Amino acid sequence: MTKIGFISLGCSKNLVDTEVMLYNLHSAGYEITPNEEEAEIIVINTCGFIESAKQESIENILDAEELKKWGKCRHIIATGCLVERYKDEVMELLPEVDAVLGVGSLADIAEAADAVMRGEKYSSFRDKETCKLGGDRIVTTEPHTAYLKIAEGCDNKCTYCAIPLIRGRLRSRPIEDIVKEAQDLESMGVKEINLIAQDTTRYGLDLYGEYSLARLVRAITDGTDIPWIRLLYCYPDKITDELVEELRDNPRLLKYMDIPVQHISDSVLRRMNRHGDGATIRSAIKRLRDNVPGLTLRTTAMVGFPGESDEDFTELCEFVKEIGFDRFGAFTFSSEEGTAAAELDGQIDEQIKQDRYDILMQTQLLITEEKNEEKIGITVRVLCDGYDTVAEIYYGRSEADAPDVDGRVYFKSKRRINPGAFVDVKITEALDYDLVGEVLV
Repeated sequence: MTKIGFISLGCSKNLVDTEVMLYNLHSAGYEITPNEEEAEIIVINTCGFIESAKQESIENILDAEELKKWGKCRHIIATGCLVERYKDEVMELLPEVDAVLGVGSLADIAEAADAVMRGEKYSSFRDKETCKLGGDRIVTTEPHTAYLKIAEGCDNKCTYCAIPLIRGRLRSRPIEDIVKEAQDLESMGVKEINLIAQDTTRYGLDLYGEYSLARLVRAITDGTDIPWIRLLYCYPDKITDELVEELRDNPRLLKYMDIPVQHISDSVLRRMNRHGDGATIRSAIKRLRDNVPGLTLRTTAMVGFPGESDEDFTELCEFVKEIGFDRFGAFTFSSEEGTAAAELDGQIDEQIKQDRYDILMQTQLLITEEKNEEKIGITVRVLCDGYDTVAEIYYGRSEADAPDVDGRVYFKSKRRINPGAFVDVKITEALDYDLVGEVLV
């Protein structure tokens, strides 16, 4: 049986695509191996969002080429965003790649594997806006947690973002399909689902003519007993009163919301073509905090956007201090070909971008440390992710911690705790981004 190894790069949405391809290959009779050195075929699901991600994708292809020279690897298949974005160039510039699949061609992965095993080159770029969404998959996260992609593509047209070019327009999945997938995940033992899309708050606008995220959450709640449902990638201008009420009243919808604001300066937001201004962002945050007690707010911000003045950056720093986000990530502007922002005047020096990033993250670190100190002595509900045999301590996440992007809760216990179990942990120590505690007997 031919062994296939996978490398999945980029975001959680790309990971879901990888999981669908894994299922298709397994169903076609291929053996999946986590050890790349054993694989006869290596599939690299690439990211092409920003320059650093593109470089990482190319480096992984070149690393696979080394395995082709010295290991068991005979063929390389490249899929995903980088391939979709540079469909006419990948195989020409990277001749070591034997097959390429665009983002609309995931269903062709087994056919591609069959072709390369016959010694043939293979290429498939189906229409990304008409391809089937969803599909059976092999979940590669911890068995008790999973991402659930509710839509594909994006209509927001932010000037810095290449996603609409790569992934196409918004296409929401029907509610009944998503609920069925949630039920399948529950049957596998999943206890936490993280709803994802490029913009989850826009969900359903294309299918139902209105923002339908709250309706979807209710359907998942009614159709499953999954205890934790988490919302990621919610845009502040589309947070409806109905969604706020669902967040407040639904005990299984975690009091957690990820809102990527990107900036607060009106002039920067206009150049970014973000929907809504600084007042819109502040209003959304106030409405959420006033109506949802105990809410954890996460956001991301971009520094170094073309034309960002010292005053704009200072305004952003003051905003971060004013709001006191519970979770925060920042990144520097990357000028991407084909986007409107790449053509804007006022491009900023890379060192200035990095300096602003460092200042902003240091500003947030002080806020995070203070918030974590306030948690000492309280008890939090934790979903156990595993046990660190080196440090001899369990680790997991509270409802305030999304997988992959937020911190952890480390804890000791006198009894054995299995991954996927919920435990009550009394916090005894605060680290920079993590918490330490003990399980209550």
